[in-house]
Amino acid sequence: MTRKCRLIEIAGTPYERGRQYGVQAEPEIRAGISHYAAQVRDLKLEDSELARIVAAYLPSIEAFEPRYVEEMRGIADGAGVEFHHIVMINARTEVLKLATNAALRGQLLGDVEPDGCTTLIVAPAAAAAGRLIHAHNWDWKMESADASVVLRIRDEEGPDILMFAEAGALGRFGFNARGIGVTANYLECDRDYRQIGVPLALIRRHALEQTHFALALRTAYTTPKSGSNNMSLTHRDGEIFDFECAPDETFQVEPRRGVLVHANHWQSPVALAKLQERGPFAMPDSLYRDRRLRALVEPRIGSLTVDDVKATLLDDWASPWSICRPPRPSAMSNLSATVVTLVMQPALGLMEVAVLPALDPSFTSYTLEMESGVAANG
Repeated sequence: MTRKCRLIEIAGTPYERGRQYGVQAEPEIRAGISHYAAQVRDLKLEDSELARIVAAYLPSIEAFEPRYVEEMRGIADGAGVEFHHIVMINARTEVLKLATNAALRGQLLGDVEPDGCTTLIVAPAAAAAGRLIHAHNWDWKMESADASVVLRIRDEEGPDILMFAEAGALGRFGFNARGIGVTANYLECDRDYRQIGVPLALIRRHALEQTHFALALRTAYTTPKSGSNNMSLTHRDGEIFDFECAPDETFQVEPRRGVLVHANHWQSPVALAKLQERGPFAMPDSLYRDRRLRALVEPRIGSLTVDDVKATLLDDWASPWSICRPPRPSAMSNLSATVVTLVMQPALGLMEVAVLPALDPSFTSYTLEMESGVAANG
């Protein structure tokens, strides 16, 4: 049976948006909280201690964007759950990593499994229809398939947003009505979790709130981070930027022949000369996922279709260590899988999502009314 992400539409002030979100997505939010509660217990961390860590970490979020704290409070009130659990969903990696880092614990408190991803972006010149295609596989815990939603955010102060997210999260992957798109891939290096930075999901949300592409790029490029991340930003007119972000430095990866591919290891020669790569220990398949992606699309550059992109991201070579991952045991003893395959065409205001695509490669379409005219070039 095909699983679909429910579409949740929210509008109003940050708190009002959050409350609407919490009320509508309560079942998915509670499912997500239960998954992370089990992970916290495995770390021998009491819920009261988790609440204390979140309270100490909160000023970092407030300093970045206080509206996000109000929106998270609204989500908690709407869903009838504890506020610190909503913060945990929005900053799970940061909170759990910081919770087990003695040095940073002194500033504020194991291992946290990385979420593997594979990105494929096709520029208009490389596509048959002459439109940018921004696509992505998100590999994470299989149970997250029942704890995810698609958000349509109506914002009076900025562009509307269409975004896939874990329920209760303010953001993950999506695009806005100005045609700015964002996805991201986990990276790891020796500089990670030595400083307190902004949660990665909130950085991506902030990028999508921008009316101008330059400001979205600045958000991704310059915002301090706790851990590494690869952020891919696009504009519907054909611009593609890929930033490999260490916590304290950002490196750029360029598309080749109008196609960008990225998995979970560093590509920038400058980055590799300056830092120590640590991703392949947990994700050795990353080393060939992006290589295989490129090999599959290379012969069709100039005539690539959405169906080509979908077929590539559904590739099962070397399964279960494949581009499209079927449910399999992970290093942390849970079931890991490609939770969603996401294909976006911002010029059409269209996002297509397949949930657990290794089991059922059926896509559901979600739309956003796009701004036109001068705004398209903003």
